[in-house]
Amino acid sequence: MANKNSLRIIGGVWRSRHIHFINSKKIRPTPDRVRETLFNWLANYVEGSTCLDLYAGSGALAFEAISRGAKHAILVDEDAKIVAQLKKQKEIFQAHTIEIKLQNALKFIQADTKQYDIIFLDPPFNSDLLEKTMSLLIEKQLLSLKGLLYVESAASQSVPKLLKTLSCVREKISGEVRYALYSH
Repeated sequence: MANKNSLRIIGGVWRSRHIHFINSKKIRPTPDRVRETLFNWLANYVEGSTCLDLYAGSGALAFEAISRGAKHAILVDEDAKIVAQLKKQKEIFQAHTIEIKLQNALKFIQADTKQYDIIFLDPPFNSDLLEKTMSLLIEKQLLSLKGLLYVESAASQSVPKLLKTLSCVREKISGEVRYALYSH
């Protein structure tokens, strides 16, 4: 049963199942149409990939990736209530290949030493977190050499200069959302 605090998984083994999330101003789920386009872009990359979902919120991007064959995903969020709901959703789906971290995204990046095939970066709109997070991701080299970085921001927000050190593979604007894929 869908409600305003749920999203459906678009494809894969959990297709048509719903992710439920708490009612919070901190959560701005990626709309179905944007997720569908994103995962069409990622169709040849998701299977067997390792994913990092920073500022996870609803967790829709990571759950969708696992549903479509990603082998592992780490979701990071600093809000305890959001993390509790993500853990509940993980149990409902019996998603053993998902790890959920209650941590500030910048601190997580600072301490992490892994590389990821796909990184989902969707910080709160119109904050300075996009540039700060990008800077750390590049400095710590968390994106694998053949990896893809998904960035979602407000359409009105300028693209950080740091993103210009990467190549834009695809980009689109839908309503008030700019979303793009970057590679090395």
